[in-house]
Amino acid sequence: MSQTVGIVLVSHSPGLAGGLRDLLAQIGSDSVPVIAAGGTADGGIGTSYDLVLEALDQADRGAGVVLLPDLGSSVLTARAVLADHPRPGVVLVDAPFVEGAVAAAVTASVGADVHAVAGAAEEARDVRKF
Repeated sequence: MSQTVGIVLVSHSPGLAGGLRDLLAQIGSDSVPVIAAGGTADGGIGTSYDLVLEALDQADRGAGVVLLPDLGSSVLTARAVLADHPRPGVVLVDAPFVEGAVAAAVTASVGADVHAVAGAAEEARDVRKF
């Protein structure tokens, strides 16, 4: 199989980002590089510019990366990293954190390109739970 799109989960909470990464691994996305960039560098609540930058490096296997922030300053941090370190294959998506990540991981696992993976994440916004 060719390289798959990577996913970076940016959250204020290391537990939230790590837990979501673990969930994605359980649903069979272990072929997809999913990197959690949650919390501050010392493990506190917040977002870290350096953790996001490192996560992008780890997730990028040559097929692109979908960058999925949870809310508020995680979006601002992601935007700041991309402004300072522009990468043509990285797409910042506006999607629900959990549902968007699941849709992105499933789509990436079948070899879709970065735009299809980003689109799947964003379409998760319209999926009803019941």
